Amino acid sequence: MSKENADAVARHLAMAGLLIDDDPALAHRHALEASHRAGRIAVVRETVAITSYAVGDYALALRELRTYRRISGKDDQIALQVDSERGVGRPDRALEIGRSVDRAALPTSARVELAIAMSGARLDLGETERALLELDIPELDPDRAFEWSPALFAARAAVLEELGRSDEAEQWHRRAAVAADALDDASGFEAGETVWVDDVEEEDVESEADEDDPQS
Repeated sequence: MSKENADAVARHLAMAGLLIDDDPALAHRHALEASHRAGRIAVVRETVAITSYAVGDYALALRELRTYRRISGKDDQIALQVDSERGVGRPDRALEIGRSVDRAALPTSARVELAIAMSGARLDLGETERALLELDIPELDPDRAFEWSPALFAARAAVLEELGRSDEAEQWHRRAAVAADALDDASGFEAGETVWVDDVEEEDVESEADEDDPQS
């Protein structure tokens, strides 16, 4: 690839990253343009997959994710692939794909994202109790906040709501909010530093947490 083309691809990828939250459609166009110029580069196909998912084109996201995995040899976007299978109406296939990877070999954030996606697929199938079990992972720690904690806590709250356990669901919604606030407050901390969060100010939170602990 020429330097001129490489610079153009880099600019399109940078714009896709900048726009993905505020204007996913425009981010997707930038990603597609990068793909036209450098379709054999893993990060380019990964970006197309992410922006395809963001605009709701799950079929294209799946195709791009398969290509990304083949080129890169990585499973770090497996949760997005599971969710994209859900998006095209194949929750059984989503679970099959999720079970096909070695979770222990995944980065922690990817492992948590996969648990959330697998839980969602269980919900799609009406398997609500099993959806809750998918989220019983070591990272479900209400006393510490990591980048994945708000989404994980919120996912647990959503499943508890489906089960009709509204009081527990509200507690996990609050924990998600507390974790998000703690992360915002600690945004200047060094990468990998543990952020401890205050207890949710509600009676019986500690006992409820103990009951939810899969190790207890």
